[in-house]
Amino acid sequence: MHKKTQPHVSALKVVERLQDQGYLAYFAGGCVRDEKLGRTPKDYDVATNARPAEIEALFPQTIPIGRAFGVIAVIVDQNLIEVATFRKDIGISDGRHPETVAFCAAQEDAQRRDFTINGMFFDPVTNTLHDYVNGQRDLERKVIITIGDPVERFQEDHLRMLRAIRFTHTLGFALDPDTEAAISTMAHLITHISAERIELELTKMLTESARPGDALAHLLKVGLLQHILPEIIPMAGQKQPPQFHPEGDVFEHVVLMLNLMNGQASLPAFTLRELAYAILLHDVGKPATARMGPGTDGELRIRFDGHASLGAEMAETILTRLKFPNKERKHIVDAVRGHMRFMDVPNMRASTLRKMIGAEAFGLELELHRIDCLGSHGMLDTYDYLQNYMAAMANEPILPEPWLRGNDLLELGFTEGRLIGRILKEAYDAQMEDRFADRDALLDWVRSSHRPAGNE
Repeated sequence: MHKKTQPHVSALKVVERLQDQGYLAYFAGGCVRDEKLGRTPKDYDVATNARPAEIEALFPQTIPIGRAFGVIAVIVDQNLIEVATFRKDIGISDGRHPETVAFCAAQEDAQRRDFTINGMFFDPVTNTLHDYVNGQRDLERKVIITIGDPVERFQEDHLRMLRAIRFTHTLGFALDPDTEAAISTMAHLITHISAERIELELTKMLTESARPGDALAHLLKVGLLQHILPEIIPMAGQKQPPQFHPEGDVFEHVVLMLNLMNGQASLPAFTLRELAYAILLHDVGKPATARMGPGTDGELRIRFDGHASLGAEMAETILTRLKFPNKERKHIVDAVRGHMRFMDVPNMRASTLRKMIGAEAFGLELELHRIDCLGSHGMLDTYDYLQNYMAAMANEPILPEPWLRGNDLLELGFTEGRLIGRILKEAYDAQMEDRFADRDALLDWVRSSHRPAGNE
């Protein structure tokens, strides 16, 4: 079996093989852009004048992933390289794909692509750039601009509107005014795109941008956010008590928090995607629960009683719509539901605190809490308290094995299920609070404090 090599090496082999047989073959699209920017491309695409059948004949391992559109996947040294025949797209079938294609020259192929910075070809054999769309110029200008008429480009593929915002913020470029104006006019068409594709672009925007909050604000500005996440819109303009949120309204708070997420490249207990969506959705329940009421000082202020619980329900709906995996969805929803309980941490019983820390999503909840504080009042007292508590508990399990199980209570004569459950909970809490020295002392307490006769 061939050892897996770097994608660049595999793609170069594909180009060399095609050129050796007399065909034109270049690196194409995003990999050319990234190499010009000094970035390591995540994958490599090859464009060629060889037809699909000719590509398949040249390579032993191929997959016809888009044969009708001239796209063949070639597997080289365990890397999958997409090889596409130069083509022009004909017709618009669904706002995402052409009705058919016609094979053509490289110059025409470049004209069908989305943005100038993605429309360049590079010959790695001769080290020659083939730029028919001024992509090099726009890389140097740091501008995202469509190839040709932006309205036509967005009509061909509505997802390109989201990609324009994504590239603007992941690359730190400016968005061409005419391109932005076309997005604002055509934003409603994004509803024709599948939830999976929208989630993929949104996630890249939130996890790969230096300032993902700015990307979210840009989505609102151009009118895309209203169509992909309508539940977020009421957050803009929803005032908050200035003593807790001097930064501004709920939307401004979330934008600030997302920007504070910058630099979290590798996280131990959760994914960056989970953190981004937990931040995005943690206060989504605030607008619907906003009311005037007395604060702890008796003065009237805006209150959001129950917003965490409602927000968790809304997050569940949103993440289900975006087709999130069950585990990630649960982690995010749990973080949204639990984000207000941190204010109670200093007064929590040891058993309650240990259960909180031992929860599967606690690492996510703790980081959400930290950024929530930094994005509002700036006080990290509870965060520091928890860090110190966990350090003190480092040599013992936060959630130890229970000393008592259901069988122990059955042997003592307890038979009623709900009573057994309640006693086991009380016993486990007592164990974690160090109220008893060992299992025997805990059993003695159960015998003396609960009577199985009649099962209460």
